[in-house]
Amino acid sequence: MTDLARLFDALLKAYGPRNWWPAQTPFEMMVGAVLTQNTSWKNVEKAIANFGDRLTPAFIAEALPEEIACIIRPSGYYNQKAIKLKALTAWYQRYGCDIGKARQANGEQLRGELLAVKGIGPETADAILLYALYKPFFVVDAYTRRILHRLGYEVPQAYESVRGMFEANLPRDVYLYNEFHALLVEHAKRHCQKQPACGRCPLEAVCLERNLKEW
Repeated sequence: MTDLARLFDALLKAYGPRNWWPAQTPFEMMVGAVLTQNTSWKNVEKAIANFGDRLTPAFIAEALPEEIACIIRPSGYYNQKAIKLKALTAWYQRYGCDIGKARQANGEQLRGELLAVKGIGPETADAILLYALYKPFFVVDAYTRRILHRLGYEVPQAYESVRGMFEANLPRDVYLYNEFHALLVEHAKRHCQKQPACGRCPLEAVCLERNLKEW
């Protein structure tokens, strides 16, 4: 078993399945992936709630950017994010806004298409691929980097290198990647904060920063 697999098992034992990403529809998940850029999830929830029953591809495609910006104001950077949401929706329209049709496409093809969408970077693209399109691409965020660094891993600067580290040492499995990413987020929120809260941390025994121990 690889160190990363052991890390997953330890986090799963500590926190249980996370059932992440919270969304009523795959499109809502995609919208949330854009809105969560540079803000907290609480702010995303407020922005999504502002849509009411209008959170559909048809509404975003037809609405003016200014109208969308007003709705998503709690998420911050709302003018830019409104433009990003319209660009993402235009991409989704290429598949008839049919999630089943989009899921039939090749993962690498989808990733290339998403990265070509204005405002969609690797982290956002991989989140959409994993949680909405069910493609096995590991999502790397700031929480992941922080936890790996404190555990003593050599964390490359390049996003693709960190993603490759996970995908090379774990089975290419949607469920595994989904839970692992969500568990890392949960651990970062509870313990591995900017100022770590190490009391009762389930990884304290193997945290290099705390104990200079190994698995």
